[in-house]
Amino acid sequence: MAEKTEKDLSIVISLYNEEESLQELTDWIVSVMNREGYAYEIIMVDDGSRDSSWKIVRELASGNPCIRGISFRRNYGKSAALYEGFHAAEGKVVVTMDADLQDSPEEIPEMYRMITRDGFDIVSGWKQHRQDNKLTKNLPSKLYNATARCITGIKLHDMNCGLKAYRKEVVKSIEVYGEMHRYIPYLAKNAGYDKITEKPVKHQKRKYGKSKFGIERFVNGFLDLLSLWFLSRFGKKPMHFFGFSGILMFLTGGFIALWLIIDKLVQQSQGLNFRPVTDQPLFYLALVAILLGAQLFMTGFICELISRSSSDRNHYNIKDQF
Repeated sequence: MAEKTEKDLSIVISLYNEEESLQELTDWIVSVMNREGYAYEIIMVDDGSRDSSWKIVRELASGNPCIRGISFRRNYGKSAALYEGFHAAEGKVVVTMDADLQDSPEEIPEMYRMITRDGFDIVSGWKQHRQDNKLTKNLPSKLYNATARCITGIKLHDMNCGLKAYRKEVVKSIEVYGEMHRYIPYLAKNAGYDKITEKPVKHQKRKYGKSKFGIERFVNGFLDLLSLWFLSRFGKKPMHFFGFSGILMFLTGGFIALWLIIDKLVQQSQGLNFRPVTDQPLFYLALVAILLGAQLFMTGFICELISRSSSDRNHYNIKDQF
């Protein structure tokens, strides 16, 4: 039996109700791939579309053996689509792009060379000149990306750009879930793949349909970023956060309560007018701090027990060995 040839590129496309653009997008990608002479595959993941998107994908695949399709029974979200696409990808370089024709396939060859020739793990697209509404997309996007750069330490101007290229080992070493597709570079960095750069890419106006994402994605994205930061810092050592916070709060409350009691006793011993400890609001705040401190400490202890029982507690990415 003939040996299976490794593909140069896997292009993973997550789509949801994009029936108008699929034929044009596929023709464009195939044109670029044939021109460059790549051995490629196009993996289209239909995220529970309600239109005829899946029917069109099947028709496209019947005329081109390089096209593969995955269809969800319902809409799970982009992260789930990318997870399945990454799992199925066989190419040395994996490229993700949206199906709405706003990402240009003409950018793929240079991104591929930056991975294979320049040695980067990830090349992220940067839509310098966005064709979106400035008030609802551009300004929130700038604030969102500034926050992401500050928290993650990754200097990307457009963390949320759908057009990205990855070394195959990267996508096989990370797990994308929830709505974490926005932070794949951060997931990769935490997995040890820190050769991350960006490439300015052309951003085109949406030609068909309307955007599937609203302004709420920036709020959800910020919350997801905080969750990811916390898990990356304290996921395997929760006691370092909860225990430290609990001890600090417990000691602070205890010190305040002790100080109030000693101050009352000193004034009483000197025959001075004194205010009963239980009449002071600060005493009750101190008691609250003591109780919260104890609860935080116990939360950290329980989280530590759960973490030690986790099946991946000793899962590490090994770069090389001999």
